[in-house]
Amino acid sequence: MEFKRDLYLQKLIYADGNGMIKIITGIRRCGKSYLLFTIFRNYLLSQGVQPNHIIGLALDDMRNKRLLNPDRLLEYIDKHIVDDGQKTYIILDEVQLVNDFVGVLLSLGHMPNVEAYVSGSNSKFLSKDVVTEFRGRGWEIRVRPLSFAEYFEAVGGEKRDALEQYYIYGGLPAVVNLPSPEAKQDYLRDIYRTIYLKDIIERNHLQNEEGLEQVFQVLASAMGSAVNPAKIANTFKSVTDIKISTHTIAKYIELLKDAFIISEAERYDIKGRKYIGADCKYYYEDPGIRNAILGFRQIEFSHMMENVLYNELCARGYTVDVGLVKVWEKNADGEIEYKKLEVDYVINRGSQRIYIQSAYMMPDSDKMQQEQRPLLKINDSFRKVIISGEYGGKFYNNEGVLRIGVFDFLLDRKCLEE
Repeated sequence: MEFKRDLYLQKLIYADGNGMIKIITGIRRCGKSYLLFTIFRNYLLSQGVQPNHIIGLALDDMRNKRLLNPDRLLEYIDKHIVDDGQKTYIILDEVQLVNDFVGVLLSLGHMPNVEAYVSGSNSKFLSKDVVTEFRGRGWEIRVRPLSFAEYFEAVGGEKRDALEQYYIYGGLPAVVNLPSPEAKQDYLRDIYRTIYLKDIIERNHLQNEEGLEQVFQVLASAMGSAVNPAKIANTFKSVTDIKISTHTIAKYIELLKDAFIISEAERYDIKGRKYIGADCKYYYEDPGIRNAILGFRQIEFSHMMENVLYNELCARGYTVDVGLVKVWEKNADGEIEYKKLEVDYVINRGSQRIYIQSAYMMPDSDKMQQEQRPLLKINDSFRKVIISGEYGGKFYNNEGVLRIGVFDFLLDRKCLEE
């Protein structure tokens, strides 16, 4: 089956003519190449762009190995540009493999009548050095695995069954097209080891493969829990024979973030209006990869839903933090206690802020009160939301908290804007 990826196509179209190098980033196997070489190319052809005005190169193809030399690559591009006054589109996939790729991109930016779209699977693109050298000439378009809406549009069927499959196997396009659970699991295990793990080791010349894999597993197991490198190091000391320093663990986490495999959600003191620098939460870019790392054990739908909602919020352009609300309350004995209540997501986009709780099930009023308690302790006018995995619809309750069913949220990108 084919996936339209209309959201990303529109972003590519919108960026056409902005005078910048379009940098398409994202985890490997999320569909960047198909987006550029098939969907976007077909769009250009439909708009009357001639085939000889589209120069496309997959730089991870061995047949293009010689073009990893920047001089040869630029010579190849110069040779294939038709100088007839019409715009030429240059599409380079995995451009970070080119020696001095920053110099290549800067050179493309100086070429008249050229629109350059380049992709890469490592945030090395967006390092401080690259940003400095581009000086505002790079335009990032972040591509992610299939959202649940994209996935469901293709597979159809009963929504709940589809979402449970999505929680388990994720949204990598190749996985969705596989015919059986066994095939999906085998593929995910394989690309985890041969693509993601191997790529990080080789690209960064790491010697301790076992240690890196253990960090993969600890973060996958602790998904959605507050952790830090020191806690992970202590975990290794207590349950394994592997000794990894806090510094090394922090380095490994940065490498996983660079490869777009995980994302970091910082903890934010809502009343104090400041970030708390110690513990963070980590979410996996694709739930299928997370589950493959753990051998498809520890699949708890409440945690998977939290990860999927986090990814969806990021895809919609929000910055996402974990909120903490500090309160003084009386306990059962009448004594005053200091407590920290957690809000799953504090999201911001422009002047918009929303506080959100993720609740896979709310079987009774006690659970409802538990979920909305942190929200009601926030003394501001921003919207408070509970997304429920078992509820369909959208309404405000008596406390002014907006309840949204998970399908209403995932299948309607504008549900938080109304």
